[in-house]
Amino acid sequence: MDDSRPVAAYTTRLRVRYSETDQMGTFYNSRALEWFECGRTELLRHRGLPYTEIEERGVHLPLVEAHVEYRGRARYDDELSVATSVGLAGRARLRFDVEIRQAVGGAEVARGYTVHAITNTTGKPTRPPPWLVEKLHLPNGAGLVGNGE
Repeated sequence: MDDSRPVAAYTTRLRVRYSETDQMGTFYNSRALEWFECGRTELLRHRGLPYTEIEERGVHLPLVEAHVEYRGRARYDDELSVATSVGLAGRARLRFDVEIRQAVGGAEVARGYTVHAITNTTGKPTRPPPWLVEKLHLPNGAGLVGNGE
């Protein structure tokens, strides 16, 4: 496999629902992590790996770390662009970086990342299987992202 390939990346759009806003008229802070999940799920689906298939193959991706920076506002009915990329963050972890912007005008709303352990069905950490490496265009070998294990 060619290690110089860019990491898998995907952008999806979503619209802020009324239930996601607070009394100040902007999105409630916990919604950013839900939108991160939307981006992560759509990236995996786009790469041909819906979560259901990953789990059917005996791999789980439990969340072990999350970081969010709140950069701007998003109000009811705003359309948002959720750009998500993935890379290795150690021998048995994936890191999904997310940037959420207003679809119109591009103003930044939130950014951050989530780190997910790669485990088998019993919860034991495992290196990513070859099919996951291939589908996500992960580096083959030591080219790891982040502070890893």
